[in-house]
Amino acid sequence: MISGNLTDSNPFADPSIHENQRDLAEDSTLTVGRNASLTLGTDSLIVLDEGFTRRETTNCCGLLPSNSKTTKAIPFFNVLWAELSQFDITIHYAQPTSRNVVRVAFVEYLVDKPERPRVSIWITKLLDRAYGGAQRNKRIKILINPYGGQGSAQKWYTRDIEPIFAAARCNVDVERTQFQGHAVEIAERLDIDAFDVIASCSGDGLPHEVFNGLGKKADARRALSKVAVAQLPCGSGNAMSWNLNGTDSPSIAALCIVKGSRTPLDLISITQGDVRTLSFLSQSLGIVAESDLGTEHIRWLGSARFTYGLLIRLLRKTVYPCDIAIKVEIGSKAQIRDHYRERTTSPMPVEDLLDDSDNSMTSHSSESDELPALKFGSINDELPSDWSFVPYDKLGNFYSGNMAYMAPDTNFFPATLPHDGYLDLVTIDGDISRTSALQTLLAVENGKFFDMPHVKYRKISGYRIIPKGQKDGYISIDGERIPFAPFQAEVHKGLGTVLSKNGYMYEAQGVTSMGFGDPNSSS
Repeated sequence: MISGNLTDSNPFADPSIHENQRDLAEDSTLTVGRNASLTLGTDSLIVLDEGFTRRETTNCCGLLPSNSKTTKAIPFFNVLWAELSQFDITIHYAQPTSRNVVRVAFVEYLVDKPERPRVSIWITKLLDRAYGGAQRNKRIKILINPYGGQGSAQKWYTRDIEPIFAAARCNVDVERTQFQGHAVEIAERLDIDAFDVIASCSGDGLPHEVFNGLGKKADARRALSKVAVAQLPCGSGNAMSWNLNGTDSPSIAALCIVKGSRTPLDLISITQGDVRTLSFLSQSLGIVAESDLGTEHIRWLGSARFTYGLLIRLLRKTVYPCDIAIKVEIGSKAQIRDHYRERTTSPMPVEDLLDDSDNSMTSHSSESDELPALKFGSINDELPSDWSFVPYDKLGNFYSGNMAYMAPDTNFFPATLPHDGYLDLVTIDGDISRTSALQTLLAVENGKFFDMPHVKYRKISGYRIIPKGQKDGYISIDGERIPFAPFQAEVHKGLGTVLSKNGYMYEAQGVTSMGFGDPNSSS
């Protein structure tokens, strides 16, 4: 047998390379306790512990073979915190207990005194990998809607959310909303220098109120830039969490907020009469608005009530006459695919996104920190001359979205981006055949909606809509009903701030030059 290592037998090998690799391996691994080690892997913390097998409950007096393992891989994303006490190293992490639930768990090992300096350095490396560019120890203002989730929001916060924030060493301040519009008041008086995030245990209604409360502050632009708005899904509509976190699980959403990256978000000014409000999610008139707001009496169905309402109205071939004026920015589906692909395969750094927004320091002076002026005017002003005006006598659906998902499995806007300065507009005639209507409903779930020929899809920067032929009806702004009257919308690029998993796109299947698909694929 030949002894020695590769460098002994290969005279051309550089011994320093192997020494460097060995040093890196040693720097990445800690020997702890009596029979355990902790290693920083490629994307996970690897825990090797001979004691895992002994902690397993034996069966049949230990006579049957055991399937227990001596290793545990903890994804860095799930690592919440690590610290060194007088004698021990303790690592808290979010452990999946089912497909939609994570619970706080920890590993703890004795550290010899001579090893403490090295362990401190190793913990720093672990937390660097666990958080990347995300802020640690976030200061979070928590709003709990006590009526959210059919009255379960408080229970879900205590059981699913609070332990995650505590383990991650976040600083939280909890307040319960008492009435509709209370979150507007709370956000308006919020000390924005005391908090990094304002997170709502609710549906989509409270985030809508929070954005508008921040928008009422004298330093609205600074407030909307500094304080990230987040959702801890506890309502019947949890679109914000689906888009930014990819889940409606309160515990997983809490983990995503802990690890979330600050992301600029386009906001939309809605003017109706003399009132200006902010929208972050969607605006609709027609079948979608009725399917949402007209099904409040069956809210107990959860998100299924939306599908039920949509199906009923599609089969009735309901139409909603109106006049629409639009400022079109990208008019063809092929160009929209190219735009989406360019933005998702070569994303701009967050710093550049901020500089390229309506909330950048160069776009306004410190003396004018209120909401941006309306460059297109309001609903009360003359219609801009370069807008396209179209009478719609047989409109079935007018749906404008700033995020992809409006409910689970309803990806109406697969080309939306958080910060491209555009709204995605879908219009569908109301007199299409019932067969086409049913196919449209199914296409939303199977990813073929965007490419249907009767679905008109455009990217726009503003619009005006004037209902006609109806005395009353439904108009939905972020799922909230507003008066059935003309209104105008205008996009403000990057005016708001949210937390997302990747910092530049939604957790939804998007469009590419070949249609629906993974935006990072080569197809």
